[in-house]
Amino acid sequence: MTDASFLEKDRSQGAGTGPEKKPGLKGFWELERNRELFFYWSYGVLIALAELIVSYYSIKLGIFIHFLLLGGVLFHSAYAFRTGTPWLYLTLALAPLTRILSLSMPLTDISPILWYFAICTPLFAAAVGVMRILEFKPAYVGLNLNNLPMQFVIALLGFPLGFIEYHILKPQPLVSSFNMPEILLWFLVLLIFTGLLEELIFRGIMYRAAFKAVGAGFALFYVSFIFAALHITHLSFWDVIFVFLVALLFTRIFVWQKSIVGLTVAHGLTNTTLYIICPLVF
Repeated sequence: MTDASFLEKDRSQGAGTGPEKKPGLKGFWELERNRELFFYWSYGVLIALAELIVSYYSIKLGIFIHFLLLGGVLFHSAYAFRTGTPWLYLTLALAPLTRILSLSMPLTDISPILWYFAICTPLFAAAVGVMRILEFKPAYVGLNLNNLPMQFVIALLGFPLGFIEYHILKPQPLVSSFNMPEILLWFLVLLIFTGLLEELIFRGIMYRAAFKAVGAGFALFYVSFIFAALHITHLSFWDVIFVFLVALLFTRIFVWQKSIVGLTVAHGLTNTTLYIICPLVF
């Protein structure tokens, strides 16, 4: 099925798709919709709470809560398959899985580049698995070459965004000097394992799932909230706000362009500017 046919299907089904609604059951379906919204936001708040606990109280307790959340959303998605609405529950599993993998693997004695590879490869596999289960085609989640000149312009957003975030976080550099081969290697790592992976999961898969589950307005704010919550571990309130605003911007661009190509490069350049260029310059 092409990207256009998926969009046409979404329009024909509308938000909160599932069994066909009957006029005499309008009140029941409204109640069902509110119940689903309650569960979606409950999971979102619990993800944020688990991140707060990891960051400020106990890593072990935070991971334990993430394990419970992972089991909860997988169970809920299995149940939701019976009513034909599993999309958002299944994609939400990628959020706690991200934190569980990043904190549970004993990889402190290996190079940071290998750490990215070891953590993100299973996440890529999980993301592709979710796409296959939900029958989301690559073009539908933004893996296409729509409007390449505009994608280049979008990619350039990474430099100012990285500059702003650097002045919020002031992180240590990932490299010790302007060694161009090392910088290029790190750019590729950040492009693939943060830019492509996170744009695929949040702007591509999770936004599409939230759109199918409830609608465009909910999807915009909900996915941005989840994305920002996973940055609580940076230990900066202002960075969480900044990331939330950037997520809103990136999601709006995805809705506009139907592609994550420019956003992927922008994301990679943001992190390259944040962790390599600005720390070495300033």
